[in-house]
Amino acid sequence: MQALRNFKTYFLRGLAALLPTILTVWLFVQLYLFIQHNISAHINRGVVKILVSAVSHYPYISDDDLSVYIKKNHPVAGDNLQMLAEKMNDPDIKRAARIEKAESFWVYGVGQITGFVIAFLMVIFVGAFLASVIGRALWHIIERTFMKVPIIRAVYPSIKQVTDFFFAGKKMAFSKVVAIEYPRKGVWTIGMVTGGGIKKLAPAGTELLTVFVPTSPSPANGFVLVLPKSEVIEMDISIEEALRFIISSGVISPLVFQSYSREHKTSQLKNE
Repeated sequence: MQALRNFKTYFLRGLAALLPTILTVWLFVQLYLFIQHNISAHINRGVVKILVSAVSHYPYISDDDLSVYIKKNHPVAGDNLQMLAEKMNDPDIKRAARIEKAESFWVYGVGQITGFVIAFLMVIFVGAFLASVIGRALWHIIERTFMKVPIIRAVYPSIKQVTDFFFAGKKMAFSKVVAIEYPRKGVWTIGMVTGGGIKKLAPAGTELLTVFVPTSPSPANGFVLVLPKSEVIEMDISIEEALRFIISSGVISPLVFQSYSREHKTSQLKNE
């Protein structure tokens, strides 16, 4: 029985140690495969068509290769020598055979990484272009056009909020993490102070705070409260810890994360 308990303990401990690494690798592999299948493959097919059109003898197709291609795609010609000869002299069929051979390298072979690299460089180019005055003006026109389409305008703003929050450097200027009783007494909600309140909303001498309350699991969305400072409890946790708590829907609490950080640091010191 003790051996069984030890086996279970060791298994869970090993699983806890390996699972974060496995999930991280799996996530990046899935992201690469998604980009490769939905973006890079189409870029590579475009590269193949450009190469085949620009270079008349690339890739080289022998008569035997052309004959095999015709018999595979036009089975009737395999039993008719005259038809086979006619199709072997057909420039469209030769071009299609060259495209198929080129795709075996560029789309399905080692050359498929080219599309991923081109997509990566295109993203950098778009980012550099949007940093210019002309780029920003053009992008605003595109966004305004999107907002006029009935279905897109219902989805696009929410997606833009999330992407801007994580990638565009437009994070709100949070000063500290606080707890407030919301939506009723006895129920506590985590929020971030973004600044002072509107003075006209309270009697003279009452200090107000503006608190942004993010929603879970997307902290890019939420609502703003203006309330007296006396009703706010300042939390001894960082903005990053609060965001982890919100994104994980409370699974990763600040205490759990702090404990993990201490264990990780202790493990690193022992290894050194």
